[in-house]
Amino acid sequence: MNTRTLKGMTWSHPRGYDPMVACSSLWRQKTGIAIEWDKRSLQDFESFPVDELARAYDLIVIDHPHVGQITAERCLEPLDVAGREAELAALASGSVGQSYPSYNWQERQWAFPIDAASQVQAWRPDALNAPPARWSEVLDLARQGRVLLPLRPPHCLMVFFTLAGNLGHPCATDPSVDLIESGAGGKVFETMREIAALVDPACFDMDPIAVSERMSEAGSRIVCAPLIYGYVSYAMTGFRANRLAFADIPVIGSNGTIGSALGGTGIAVSAFSRAKDAAIDFAYWVASGDVQRGAYAASGGQPGHAAAWEDQSVNAATGSFYRDTRATLEGAWVRPRHDGYMAFQQAASDCIISGITSGRQAARVVADLNRLFRDSVPAQVSGAAGGGA
Repeated sequence: MNTRTLKGMTWSHPRGYDPMVACSSLWRQKTGIAIEWDKRSLQDFESFPVDELARAYDLIVIDHPHVGQITAERCLEPLDVAGREAELAALASGSVGQSYPSYNWQERQWAFPIDAASQVQAWRPDALNAPPARWSEVLDLARQGRVLLPLRPPHCLMVFFTLAGNLGHPCATDPSVDLIESGAGGKVFETMREIAALVDPACFDMDPIAVSERMSEAGSRIVCAPLIYGYVSYAMTGFRANRLAFADIPVIGSNGTIGSALGGTGIAVSAFSRAKDAAIDFAYWVASGDVQRGAYAASGGQPGHAAAWEDQSVNAATGSFYRDTRATLEGAWVRPRHDGYMAFQQAASDCIISGITSGRQAARVVADLNRLFRDSVPAQVSGAAGGGA
């Protein structure tokens, strides 16, 4: 039996780390191949150069906005390999919303979704009869001091994206044009400014985990986070003092629960790995429907395959987390993925926070966002086709 050991890098949260360790233990029993997993913080996960990780690890958990940069750097191995067309088709057909195609770039597949997410709504079923269905209801709760909203970069930009999409003005993904029309962008920004004035200023330093922790602690008055990347761990009984429930986003537009900024993660293989075939084998296996609804979900993961999202036992264990947010996932919007987007994501987040906290005119903030977006393509693109939150 093969005793080779591979190295993998994921992100530091039970949802990101525990299922990889559990599934890798089963993989070792099945194949004799061990996988040792390291983890990095959520902030590092959203910003750390993938090229550096690819030189140190065989398997890397990534998010889809990196695909353009990774392609230019040629640091990932494409996964759509000859002879596995049936498996590939099965993974594609199990996509939750646009999770699977979000890792497709320049007609190659650079990662498989193992975790599906978008901004959804978190709420306290012990304190509310039902989650707010309309944005106006969220504002009413915010005026009572019962709402938090993660606004730490890049989540302030994700809120901007989601509100724009739900209002019927989805942001552009092609940096040759403006990110958003000035009038529509101004309305989105003023909507953000309004709720930011009603929530704790600490939100500017809070990511979804921090907000979820505040909501779920004993004695918390917070009952709603209207736009937040869902963390299934908090939907499980006993994980924290207060169990959180999750629901579709509250509607501000007239088109239903559309436009949420897609998140989630995918499993990718380093182009520098000396064990590419073994790493690819694991990627296909861990992303498959049977594993996703079985060991992956059972070990605290938030699966990326529809087989898990539709599974009755998986939903029963999580307070119907998947069933109750599926419509939002199906209507989610895929962020820009061009080489240069990741730097834009940080700069645009800083621009939004500065605009809110300094009281700048909405038109000026939107003009700056559009300029940053148009300028986000590197002057010289290094490399050609080659690689994939």
